[in-house]
Amino acid sequence: MKLKTKDLLTLAELTPNEFIGLIDDSIKLKKEFKKDGNKPILKNKILTMIFQKPSTRTRVSFEVAMYQLGGHTVNLSSNDMQLSRGESVEDTAKTLSRYSNCIMARVYDHKLLETLAENASIPVINGLSDSFHPCQILADFMTIKEKKKKLKGIKIAWIGDGNNVCNSMIYGAALSGVNMSIATPKGFEPDKTVIKEAKKTTNIELTTDPFTASKNADVVVADTFSSIHNLDKKRLQKFLPKYQVNDKLMKSAKKDAIFLHCLPAKREQEVTSSVIDGPQSVVWDEAENRLHTQKALLVALIHA
Repeated sequence: MKLKTKDLLTLAELTPNEFIGLIDDSIKLKKEFKKDGNKPILKNKILTMIFQKPSTRTRVSFEVAMYQLGGHTVNLSSNDMQLSRGESVEDTAKTLSRYSNCIMARVYDHKLLETLAENASIPVINGLSDSFHPCQILADFMTIKEKKKKLKGIKIAWIGDGNNVCNSMIYGAALSGVNMSIATPKGFEPDKTVIKEAKKTTNIELTTDPFTASKNADVVVADTFSSIHNLDKKRLQKFLPKYQVNDKLMKSAKKDAIFLHCLPAKREQEVTSSVIDGPQSVVWDEAENRLHTQKALLVALIHA
């Protein structure tokens, strides 16, 4: 699949057909890998990865994805780079474009990613920023399609903080015909512009009541209450106990509802162990699917 966009920073760059196509390609690559291993589609291609923030799933999934597709990775922390000594983002982007075929950056400030993309001649992928986490949503929707066999008409209940992952999930819902009901404390809603755009093509409901959001949901999603911000006692009190996903809350969703969490999880805060380890949880499949969606995305941006 070839994408019209050079970069993936939010998901809003994609058309509905491209979004669904990436998910279908991910499922295909996963099946291929399980059967015979993947072909070296990205042989001798280089992905440079920049990490301002710690990472487990993003780093490992991208690195393994490139390896399994025949390519290579270069891993850089901010302290490894001349960025830490004052070199501009613009000059960094132009330099890395001469060495690599793609840049993946996990950063604090989303504007840094935008500057990288504007100045790089190669694709730039958002591996997480304070505003969006598009790669996670590709894996989430792949998991939903695997388990539910469809996307259109599915209801997702988001419980907790309207954070970067939530913003990207809203875009994913708009691209796939998924409905979302989002329960957050007052003042913790997702980005208003994202909601406005998504409502043009799908149903996005905002509420402060987790049980209203989860009623008849096919999918229940949680994330840490400190995905972006530091979690102090005052902030935690805004979320607990009301916005914890527990057995009682899961019972308000459909009987065959699945539970998603992008991980890492703070057990007994946003989710209880009984839920994350329970029969409705698909978080480990979801984590594995990061690998397969990274593959599909890298092939679409580099190979095509």
